[in-house]
Amino acid sequence: MADAQTATHAPTITRREDYRAPDWRVPEIALDFDLDPASTRVRATLWVERNGVHDAPLRLDGDGLTPASVRVDGADFADWSMDGPALLIPLGGSAHTIETEVVIAPERNTQLQGLYASQGMLCTQCEAEGFRRITFFPDRPDVLSRYKVRMTADKARFPVLLANGDPIAQGDGEDGTHWAEWHDPFPKPSYLFALVAGDLVANRGTFTTMSGRDVALGIWVRAPDLAKTDHALHALKLSMAWDEKVYGREYDLDVFNIVAVDDFNFGAMENKGLNVFNSRYILADPDTATDYDYDAIAAVVAHEYFHNWSGNRITCRDWFQLSLKEGFTVFRDQGFSADQGSAAVKRIEDVRGLRASQFPEDAGPLAHPIRPDEYIEIGNFYTATIYNKGAEVIRMMATILGPEKFRAATDLYFERFDGTAATCEDFVQSMEEGGGVDLTQFRRWYSQAGTPRVSATLAQEGGRARLSLRQSVPPTPGQPVKEPMVLPLKLRLFGAITGRALCEEQLILLDRPEHEVVFENLPETPVLSINRGFSAPVIVETNRTAQDLAFLSAHDDDPFARYEAMQQLMLDTLVASVANGAADHGAVIDAVRNTLGDARMDPAFIAEAVLLPSEAFIGDQMAVVDPEAIFRAREALRADLGRALEGEWRAAYEGAAAERFEYSPAAKGARRISSVALGYIAAGGAADAAELAFAQFERADNMTDRHAALTTLANGVSPLREAALEAFYKRYAGNGLVLDKWFQTQALSSRDDTAQVVEGLVNHPDFTLANPNRARALIGAFSVNQRAFHDISGRGYRFVADQMIALDRLNPQTAAKLIPPLGRWKRFDAARAAKMRAELERIVAAPGLSKDMFEQASKSLD
Repeated sequence: MADAQTATHAPTITRREDYRAPDWRVPEIALDFDLDPASTRVRATLWVERNGVHDAPLRLDGDGLTPASVRVDGADFADWSMDGPALLIPLGGSAHTIETEVVIAPERNTQLQGLYASQGMLCTQCEAEGFRRITFFPDRPDVLSRYKVRMTADKARFPVLLANGDPIAQGDGEDGTHWAEWHDPFPKPSYLFALVAGDLVANRGTFTTMSGRDVALGIWVRAPDLAKTDHALHALKLSMAWDEKVYGREYDLDVFNIVAVDDFNFGAMENKGLNVFNSRYILADPDTATDYDYDAIAAVVAHEYFHNWSGNRITCRDWFQLSLKEGFTVFRDQGFSADQGSAAVKRIEDVRGLRASQFPEDAGPLAHPIRPDEYIEIGNFYTATIYNKGAEVIRMMATILGPEKFRAATDLYFERFDGTAATCEDFVQSMEEGGGVDLTQFRRWYSQAGTPRVSATLAQEGGRARLSLRQSVPPTPGQPVKEPMVLPLKLRLFGAITGRALCEEQLILLDRPEHEVVFENLPETPVLSINRGFSAPVIVETNRTAQDLAFLSAHDDDPFARYEAMQQLMLDTLVASVANGAADHGAVIDAVRNTLGDARMDPAFIAEAVLLPSEAFIGDQMAVVDPEAIFRAREALRADLGRALEGEWRAAYEGAAAERFEYSPAAKGARRISSVALGYIAAGGAADAAELAFAQFERADNMTDRHAALTTLANGVSPLREAALEAFYKRYAGNGLVLDKWFQTQALSSRDDTAQVVEGLVNHPDFTLANPNRARALIGAFSVNQRAFHDISGRGYRFVADQMIALDRLNPQTAAKLIPPLGRWKRFDAARAAKMRAELERIVAAPGLSKDMFEQASKSLD
């Protein structure tokens, strides 16, 4: 059960400014496990060394542990004490050997932190502070140790025993047991410890490093899932080769193992040599995984592998430096994914995700810098700001330095800090020295929260144009006044008549409140293309007209800027429609028609460009969000686009038909435009839309096409809707990952009865809060369905709050991640805001509330 934390108890706040080096270091640790789901005995031997001159006792963190024995230098030791959950051992001298023994119950660990049971196997998750649930240890990232691990278990029940590092010995014991020993020669913090025991099989492979070493690879799963691991293994090999080529990083152990686990709080974990993955990011075949799933698997496999250097070989000094490893590694995995397919589409996907999750976070009560100053529960800072905005900050430095200098700077960083626990400042200093630049002012990105806003006004005076730039950063909690940021803005001018570029692309470093750029000798009226490639994570406001945006959507030579112009044209039209009750859709229809008819463009890019902005993103543009008005405006524009361009949509739909499934950029693009076209045909009210979708649902040879058809039907009122949902459920009953899609599709439906449907689904025999994937698929998805969640009755708020309180008793970390939609109450009208706030108050007042949930809910009330 979770540690009790109620509003009547002042929480402990950890502050970055209070950091001090550990009093004791642990160069070596040996762990001996007698594994059993009900009762696992853990014997730990720590070789400790005093760090500096002091008389502080050895403090070993624990969580729910009771010492069965404590020994110092080989002798029983009775002079220990407990300080809350921590074990204190007074010691003289400079070095000692400490032995402890504890007994834990993995099968009762519903938090999925530490050692726990999942579907018949035992596995671990120790980031951020889960190791203290396994044994007593200074559980902090700046204590680096070399680990030796011995595991003993029933051989029939747990025939496979895995841990970090390389295997060194194994054998059979008495009474049907067996044992295995593993050694990790590289010092690592305790959060990177991993252990897995289970009845597993492996998809094996080999990778030869650039120095000629052969590395044994293994993707470990339950036997029925083995056929679904080829894609993950291929992605791992591609990742290893890419990291050598792009960053010069070679893998360092003799083995690299990945294990897929059904019950997991995160996407995956980068434990040294033994990555533990949510099975969602490993298992794939055409019948059960969409193209999005395939892409996500490759990205997450790459991400966790890249952590071997940006996270493991160089780790974080403290948890305030979390973006040091996560932001940098997200940037690295984004680069990998861009190189595997369409770089333009990948950039669009990354920015869309940033705007959907991080921009609202920056504008809400939970806003924080990418290097926070304080926290109550570190698990609450695994956020879009740390990961996605952190990656954008790295991207900006790479843009400022240029490719060659950025590579030199990363080489310097890896060489200088290998084997250490580093800080964000260490990384920035490496960028300065390796790139020969001064990033003093740029450091504000690490300390200031909020999304900068840039006003760009272009005025023409004969053959001259004057671009006026202004920046501001809005107030955020605890930071009412902001200093100017360094914003690298790529821009270019195009001729409004010829469409030709009127200048080379320029990189403007906007580092003051106002700046002006003058362009001379322009032969025609210029149109501004700005923040090309989304070179800075900012909100840009311009004086460009609808005609300018339509022009750029057809002529801009930067793919992202072309997409952005189309999106801005759509967004302006939708915002006007919400404000006025209606708007002229003609410019959007013409722009979409031109895009659909451009045979030079990648179908995958076209599909992204013609999609309307989400309801949530439209709401982000408004002072007060009106969910119903936004829904009506968006549906009206979708309907007009569907009707006006029905011929084009049908041509795109039929032209994208494939004879058989293939996972390639071209085939993915065809499926993507086909799905988008089907959605518009249905939105336009075509009489045969439901039949068209159901026919695709039945004949599809892949999950991408089948799920696209199901989504189209799930949003409609045709009797075929229920038939498709029932057929989908029966086909995939027993496959948890696919049933997550079934739950999620209904939770995201645009139908009027979605709230009622979702309330009923929590009583479905296949729904459980105990599995994080299932909770996110239904409760998490419903909470981001803007119209359904924000029903004026408040039923959506009550429902989600009820589920969060129940989930908090099982798994506080997963529950706390569901708070943000309720926390945006200030963005809505008074009636909705009052209901949302009341639910937050109810959550805070719930007895036995975890500190995870208390921190998120209480901050959201401010």
